[in-house]
Amino acid sequence: MILSRYERMIAKRYLLPGKGEGFIFLVAGISLAAVMLGVAALIIVMSVMNGFRAELFDKIVGLNGHAVVQGYGGRLPDWRDVLKEAKATPGVTSATPLIEQPLLGSYQGRVEGVLVRGMTVPDIRSNTTLKGKIVAGDLNALTANSEKVGIGVRLAENLGIQVGDHISIMNPAGRSTPFGTVPRQISYQVAAIFEVGVYDYDKAFVVMPIEDAQTLLLLGDVVSMIEVETVNADKVGQILEPLAAKVAGRAVVQDWRQMNASLFEALAVERVAMFVVLSIIVLVAVFNILSSLIMLVRAKTRDIAILRTMGASRSGLVKIFMTVGVTIGTLGMVAGMILGFTFLFFRQSVVNVIQFVTGQNLWDPSIRFLTELPSKPDPVEIVIICLMALVFSFLATLYPAFKAANTDPVQVLRYE
Repeated sequence: MILSRYERMIAKRYLLPGKGEGFIFLVAGISLAAVMLGVAALIIVMSVMNGFRAELFDKIVGLNGHAVVQGYGGRLPDWRDVLKEAKATPGVTSATPLIEQPLLGSYQGRVEGVLVRGMTVPDIRSNTTLKGKIVAGDLNALTANSEKVGIGVRLAENLGIQVGDHISIMNPAGRSTPFGTVPRQISYQVAAIFEVGVYDYDKAFVVMPIEDAQTLLLLGDVVSMIEVETVNADKVGQILEPLAAKVAGRAVVQDWRQMNASLFEALAVERVAMFVVLSIIVLVAVFNILSSLIMLVRAKTRDIAILRTMGASRSGLVKIFMTVGVTIGTLGMVAGMILGFTFLFFRQSVVNVIQFVTGQNLWDPSIRFLTELPSKPDPVEIVIICLMALVFSFLATLYPAFKAANTDPVQVLRYE
């Protein structure tokens, strides 16, 4: 839409308040602010939802792999054969044995439920989720049969334990005696405390070398599962289909979607619902543009009639009022982007300030899963949000613009 010089001049003039037009300018300002808040809310919410999914995916996949080959009854006796078959499967990048068992941990009379995770020593040291997340101590101290463990920071807080202290892990399925089953209890020195960032992991995980886990659980040379990573997490089902057929009857293959189906499905539904609701807010804001333009047309009826008598075309008037409406929408969109990105950049600081002022815990890790508010802006989604705001703004200008273009100068100026 190309404007002539006089059309640009008039459109610019109509964007500024004239004498007695303060109320129209106020409505236009409210329209701009409403579009700004709607666009900012959409960008913030969608970025946070994307960040939430991405962070959960990284943490879950980082610790559990893309899939696991799990033995029936929590035991995989022929795990070495299964490990070879997994590594030989096309598309599999790594496969490592793993032991995972819920037990009890205690320290100085305090007892907490823990999830013992036995990993190979190289896997402990190279794991991307644990690496760089150490709060205290050193994971390199964990060696086979060293009776040293790493625990989550929330578990350490709940038990009041520090690096160097000893945590007692109790296995209820101990040895059988003539007097019954005696629970097996072993004391381990805490060599490292880590903070993964997922509350459920940080409050329960106890990481130890796989040899220590086998000793604790009386497994001998047996493991619970094989952790598998592939070249593409989204196609893990197709990649591991041949492996699932090979181990059928001995074990079952579960990918990350199956293990966390309810969580990711809930996130997807919530994401769509939030987008629809916030899009309606932008639509309502655009109706303010419509109302302000209608009032502007009524206030400028005499000016429009004079322009028509001076030779202004209908199309010229349409372009003038379309420019006014789209300019308001564009300014609101740009302001919304600036506000949205500013909030995302300082998001954790904003949450902390609100928590300090209100005294409420807005981001409880026990409810939100993650310890910090995540964010991951998607350029494609941001472009869609901006285009949607512009399209809504453009559609809102059509009726007032054509109403102005159809003004009859004879009827308006008859009694002038």
